[in-house]
Amino acid sequence: MPKPNLAPTLTMSGLFAAVCTALFSTSQISAAGVTIITHGFYSDANSWVTAMANAIPNYYRFPGTNFTVYKVTLTTDGSTYQYQWEREGGSPLTNDSGEIIVKLDWSQMSGDPSDVFNPFNDDTSTSNVAWIASLVVSQTNAIADLNGHALAEFPIHLVGHSRGGSLMNELSRQLGTNGVWVDHLTTLDPHPLNNDGNSEFGFFPTDASASLTYENVLFRDNYWQDFSGGIADFNGESVSGAYNRHLDDQEVSGGYNNNSVPVSPRHSNVHLWYHGTIDWDTPASDSGASITDTERQTWWTAYESRGVVAGFYYSLIGGGDRLSTDQPVGQGFGMIRDGYNQRWDLGAGTVDNRTSLPANNGNWPNVIKFNLTGTNIVAFGQSTTTTLYYQWVRPATTNALVSFYLDDDFNPYNGNEMIVQQAAVQGTDQVGRGTVTIPFNATNATPGLHAIYASITDGSHTRYLYAPEILTVFSSLDPPSLAISGGAGVQPRIDVAGVPGQRIVLQGSIDFQTWQPLATNWLATNVWSYFDPQPPGARKFYRATLQ
Repeated sequence: MPKPNLAPTLTMSGLFAAVCTALFSTSQISAAGVTIITHGFYSDANSWVTAMANAIPNYYRFPGTNFTVYKVTLTTDGSTYQYQWEREGGSPLTNDSGEIIVKLDWSQMSGDPSDVFNPFNDDTSTSNVAWIASLVVSQTNAIADLNGHALAEFPIHLVGHSRGGSLMNELSRQLGTNGVWVDHLTTLDPHPLNNDGNSEFGFFPTDASASLTYENVLFRDNYWQDFSGGIADFNGESVSGAYNRHLDDQEVSGGYNNNSVPVSPRHSNVHLWYHGTIDWDTPASDSGASITDTERQTWWTAYESRGVVAGFYYSLIGGGDRLSTDQPVGQGFGMIRDGYNQRWDLGAGTVDNRTSLPANNGNWPNVIKFNLTGTNIVAFGQSTTTTLYYQWVRPATTNALVSFYLDDDFNPYNGNEMIVQQAAVQGTDQVGRGTVTIPFNATNATPGLHAIYASITDGSHTRYLYAPEILTVFSSLDPPSLAISGGAGVQPRIDVAGVPGQRIVLQGSIDFQTWQPLATNWLATNVWSYFDPQPPGARKFYRATLQ
């Protein structure tokens, strides 16, 4: 299925057209995030991981037109750990989406059943792999072409399959001990070796648990199955603090089971199931197996609409309602909001559904949630309100600086952002909540559609979060006026008079009851002339509105 074009036809002046197309594609959009995807036992980042990474930018709500992809490879010589990074596309400092996709490859340590006595494979716990991965994510000099920025500056979505689910869960914990919140943790049939009740004879490492969700994770979803079959078909597990979506036997049939020599087919079908929530094509391939029309009909419930309202839908890019009390599988099964952090009241109430971190050194301040809660249409001289949730685990005598920006795209690094307000927040081991009023005028804003984001900094570390709402700024809310010329047999000319920096929607009607939009324009001058291509002599009424 191609990415649908949801943008209306517009005549724009003084705006970056590609950005406006993205902004207009939906009333809400979240962006500027880092998605990290990793594999499990005896796998790598060159197969389904790459297919999933390639599918994300084609998702219909993906913001902007370009993005950055890295491949990060983790290795060991038995005593030390190393990482290498390679940029496979895009430019993080100039792209318009702000999105960074990381393919995490730890295949040298993930296990090889044909060489069970290789210490590099067999003695490496996911706890150790997560440690080196946490350095790549949180250190400002880990990836040189980020120019002193760290991946942790953006909201983070961690996606891991099998042992990779253990790795990503442990990565979330280790980031948390440094004060970093994780926006979204997705585990796909998580299966730690020799932990969470699993016992693998001949495989020596004890992996980190995948069953606990830590207090620095905002939302977690977990997709799992427990139907053994095929060759070495591992089972996954349900986990605490998550939206747990159990896949029944019908929902893990087909797919990898259709391969001529199925190896762990049901286990692999879990990541194929998730792939199908990003790539809606039929067939859709992750390079190892395909989703045909049969899978589209049987793998998802009616609520999940053939994969459209499932899985990736609950990411920041997908924009799904994480606070929903809906139960996609049916009454008595998991609610979406089960996966939402309720250690603090972040919108879902309070229930102790998170595991405490063993420590938190508070190195990173966090904006956890940020929303435009006032009007999303303002004119110069007016203001609106925003609400943010934040945490910086430092004494209350210390302050972090929160800054608010308008942006003409979704990348805070590329220089087209405009600061509109600042506020100080105190250190706290709790989650703070604040409402900030933001004024707009000709010195801090330009007419047009804008993303709005908050940044928080302690002077050494900075994190960014865009609000999902889009703000429209007009120069003035004074009503426009019309002048109509033309007579019998002459095409009507409608002159719309207004203030430069207003967005005018011109509408027509033949009965004063039903009005149809004819054209939309951001005024660059005081008058905009429109020639109506209606048949000469036809009767029509006109009006112009600010929208």
